Amino acid sequence: MAESEIITGTLATSGRLDKALAEASGLSRERVKGLIASGAVEVGGNIVTSGSAKIAAGDRFALALPPPEPLHAEPQDIPLDIVFEDDHLIVVDKPAGMVVHPAAGNPDQTLVNALLHHCAGRLSGINGVARPGIVHRIDKDTSGLLVVAKSDAAHEGLAAQFADHSIIRRYLAVCAGHPNPSSGTVSGRLGRSDRDRKKMAVLPDASNRGKHAVTHYTTLERLNGASLLECRLETGRTHQVRVHCASIGHALLGDPVYGRAPKALKPLLDELGFKRQALHAARLGFKHPISAETLDFCAELPPDMRELIDQTAR
Repeated sequence: MAESEIITGTLATSGRLDKALAEASGLSRERVKGLIASGAVEVGGNIVTSGSAKIAAGDRFALALPPPEPLHAEPQDIPLDIVFEDDHLIVVDKPAGMVVHPAAGNPDQTLVNALLHHCAGRLSGINGVARPGIVHRIDKDTSGLLVVAKSDAAHEGLAAQFADHSIIRRYLAVCAGHPNPSSGTVSGRLGRSDRDRKKMAVLPDASNRGKHAVTHYTTLERLNGASLLECRLETGRTHQVRVHCASIGHALLGDPVYGRAPKALKPLLDELGFKRQALHAARLGFKHPISAETLDFCAELPPDMRELIDQTAR
């Protein structure tokens, strides 16, 4: 069995032990709280088991960091389109049809299974588990860019950026019809539909249900019976772009949940075998959670969406 890694150092700030130790160790505060409670932390040579214990700047600490526990998901040798990777994070261009995380109905062949194989031995552990840190997701049948943390510190830093909406996210979508106005903003509370709990819906503001969601859209190209949109996400809610486009009467082509193929375009969609929502996460930008370097990535449209656009442009 692998031995615990002993991390030693000096606390830089006074106050609560859990907060100061998180800053000094680079671990998340929740992870630090668990380690303190388990008796894995010494301050000044004494074991401390309370995260709220008061410490002083300059106090010496020792932290016994156990090896990360294995994740129950199995590593699988699945090809990945890697856009960027370093010791802290990885950016991938996910294909349509791949689920991000194992769940009921999709126990394997997911992005997590692929990353466990690709990153074998190079995951420092998220909250004590050897797993890739999923800080955001895109739907199974949406293609495009996704960033995943490989360490606790990177996970916490990325999660904070998603929480404060400072991440740059641009999606390309093909919707039915031509939005009027051609550019605009869709906002409101997004939550579970009262009619179908498997679907999301725009809810009345007065309901105090769901979460605030904002999408800015711009028409890039008018097609025959359809439009190519760029959608800029101010928030990142489940099915946000799909629901917002449907709510203004312009559901995404191919969307099996929120849209119905326009009669004029159904023969083309059938001919192309296009059976997924026409949505692609084309751009992703953020500050590197460790180096603070500004990173910005773009992913080309996949062939199926490119073909759909070319055919509807005729």
